[in-house]
Amino acid sequence: MTPTILLFDIDGTLVTGDGAGRRALQRVFDRRYGRPDALERIVFHGATDRAIMREALAALGVAHDDAHVDAVLAEYVEVLPSLVGPAGYRAQRGVVALLEALVGRPGLVLGLGTGNIEPGARVKLTPPDLNRFFPFGGFGSDAEDRAELLAIGAERGAAALGVPRDACRVCVIGDTLRDVQAAHAIGATCVAVATGGNTVDELRASGAEVVVAHLDDPAVLPALTRS
Repeated sequence: MTPTILLFDIDGTLVTGDGAGRRALQRVFDRRYGRPDALERIVFHGATDRAIMREALAALGVAHDDAHVDAVLAEYVEVLPSLVGPAGYRAQRGVVALLEALVGRPGLVLGLGTGNIEPGARVKLTPPDLNRFFPFGGFGSDAEDRAELLAIGAERGAAALGVPRDACRVCVIGDTLRDVQAAHAIGATCVAVATGGNTVDELRASGAEVVVAHLDDPAVLPALTRS
């Protein structure tokens, strides 16, 4: 089998939530700036945490340099766990069975490719007990640009396999057009699932190599494990 790195998005792909992440951010903006409406016009689907913070701060007309983005994210990480109850984030249909079928296969590693900063990602994956599948990843704390963080995740996956990055097949599993675009930007393929930001038709039009309605579709496992 060609050494294979699978990079999974989180929100809308691995898990579905009750809005705890957005509520945590709203609480921080309300506390820091007195603006509970700060996120009303921000599009979250496929965006990275750092990009969301920067756009929201700019919309408020306040400083949005790296130091201020970092300060808001630090408060967000403090607030988020208190808003994530046992049912706050739940695994999407078919996710656990798929991950259990993939983990431990020779020549294949599972990682995350997510716009979430790593501490926030780990909080979101705790209720459905999914952290155990993902020892590495590329995160929003690594880069603000989604393609760049995926490239970082791919390098970490190659290191875990003990082979050069260019000897690996990389596949990104995501639910938005941005996931597809970023995957192709780093030379990866994409399995796109319509459980989050975009419809099956929109994802097909994006050029994703495989498009499914749910990750329990029988086409997914062969697509992820092909040589």
